[in-house]
Amino acid sequence: MFQSYTAQTSPDQGPPRLKALRVAMNEAGLAGFLVPRADAHQGEYVAPCDDRLAWLTGFTGSAGFACALPDRAGVFIDGRYREQVKAQVALSDFTPVHWPETQLAEWLKTALPNGGLVGFDPWLHTAGEIEKHRKALQGTQITLQACGNLIDQIWQDRPAPPMGKVIAQPIELSGQKSGDKRLKIADILTKAGQSAAVLTLPDSICWLLNIRGSDIPRNPIAHGFAVIHADATVDLFMEPEKTADLGPDPAIRQHKPADFRIALGTLKGTVRVDKATAPLAISQILETHDTAIAYADDPCILPKACKNPVEIQGARDAHLRDGAAMVEFLAWLDAEPAGTLTEIDVAQKLEGFRAATGQLRDISFDTISGAGPNGAIVHYRVTQDTNAPVADGQLLLVDSGGQYQDGTTDITRTMAIGEVGEVEKQCFTRVLQGVIAISRARFPKGVAGAHLDALARAPLWMAGQDFDHGTGHGVGSYLCVHEGPQRLSRLSDVPLKEGMILSNEPGYYRPGAFGIRIENLIVVQKAPALTGQDDRNMLSFETLTYVPVDRQLILPEMLSADEITWLNGYHAKCAELLHSHVSAQAAEWLAEATRPL
Repeated sequence: MFQSYTAQTSPDQGPPRLKALRVAMNEAGLAGFLVPRADAHQGEYVAPCDDRLAWLTGFTGSAGFACALPDRAGVFIDGRYREQVKAQVALSDFTPVHWPETQLAEWLKTALPNGGLVGFDPWLHTAGEIEKHRKALQGTQITLQACGNLIDQIWQDRPAPPMGKVIAQPIELSGQKSGDKRLKIADILTKAGQSAAVLTLPDSICWLLNIRGSDIPRNPIAHGFAVIHADATVDLFMEPEKTADLGPDPAIRQHKPADFRIALGTLKGTVRVDKATAPLAISQILETHDTAIAYADDPCILPKACKNPVEIQGARDAHLRDGAAMVEFLAWLDAEPAGTLTEIDVAQKLEGFRAATGQLRDISFDTISGAGPNGAIVHYRVTQDTNAPVADGQLLLVDSGGQYQDGTTDITRTMAIGEVGEVEKQCFTRVLQGVIAISRARFPKGVAGAHLDALARAPLWMAGQDFDHGTGHGVGSYLCVHEGPQRLSRLSDVPLKEGMILSNEPGYYRPGAFGIRIENLIVVQKAPALTGQDDRNMLSFETLTYVPVDRQLILPEMLSADEITWLNGYHAKCAELLHSHVSAQAAEWLAEATRPL
């Protein structure tokens, strides 16, 4: 099994570690120290050796940071983690801070009214992040100061860096040769008058070089840095043991990671750096050598996000395979007597059905299997300590996905265990209306995720309800399950383009009671022509995920005729696509689950 159910941290570990950090702060002459979730590559998921935030605080969420001061320590978390953090940190020593509503500078102004030096590791924070904090602190006596990493100084049993092997992603699945990608990026640099671009995001490097790795569980990436030059050559800084199985390419010069800092100092001309993703340390090194810096987006991010036809077909194939596994799982779940399973039983069985395809490389994230109140914890991770029975009369929320070499999947379904209440059904139906609204959307070219996000929330808003996460995130092609720059979120101003894959996952969460989320993956496509439409470029979404939605939880009287037509059509296609790919028992369940409303 890929997933472990042991608790990774314990709240009682935090206070003595915080005490040790404060000793190190005092010795360094610091009034505070920042501890981010991020590593030097700014990835959402980090290797055990880089999981400093969890080591210090106990909080294991995928976003957030801590700020330790002599008399207090804030753990800054967004809406996804406000229930989770309470159970994972020692509230006697750590204070959860609602972020981004409360920004670091605002909190520091109150916590350090007389000022002081707040240290940070410049390899773990981006130039844009530090610039934003410093601007907000102007006029105060608080100074952010780059320094060595104090956590690393006190972490005595810190794990070694990962050394996963790198494999090639074949052209049959990548759809484009690495050399062609490098020429495209080199052309971008040349037109911008830039001599090179520094790449720090592992998924950008993996996409550019058509490689995949295993340094991070659930994400087939390899840690390293790279510099792509305007002549389409690349300097790759990655441990030789990782790349030993790759064939030589004269256009790709391989170096040890320890040589990266020295190499930065030798770059000539104008060097492109992504202020939003590259560590501040890179800019500092370039500035020390008087190298001209052009701050601009990582040039691989947008081309990587716009999947080519081969990658889109791979996504369809992966979702068909994954959908069949989901149907086997749902048929099994339906046949089990209510009250006989636990959350871990559910997650293990689902992983088993995915593994039975024979093509599962990994799960795409730890399965969220939340029954009843645990379903209201948006990114709940079940452990042996929290494992709850799936009781009769509860909702069960299962958010899961698979990593296949032809595509990455991510799907959420919420199921009724036995008979549930009318309130749960009303909320579920509103969430379903949001899913349908996004699925049916047509929009002009140039529209961003912020413009569409409200479509998913409108049915909930009309009932005075909402959810505290984005409606959707980008998804990679056998890469990270969370991929930028595209999002369906009120914070996203990135125009949606053909080939971008996103999740469509509105939800509703009632703490202490239940959680609801329905999630399909979708891909941006050119919208089919309509009779009488304007002469303008219109886009729409193709749905990739085909798995039935629990009919027991739908109140048809709340749906419009168009919504019922969409749902019936969706379920008919589920039956059509999956019938021949599942067992006889599952096919029988599928036929019943996809009956028209």
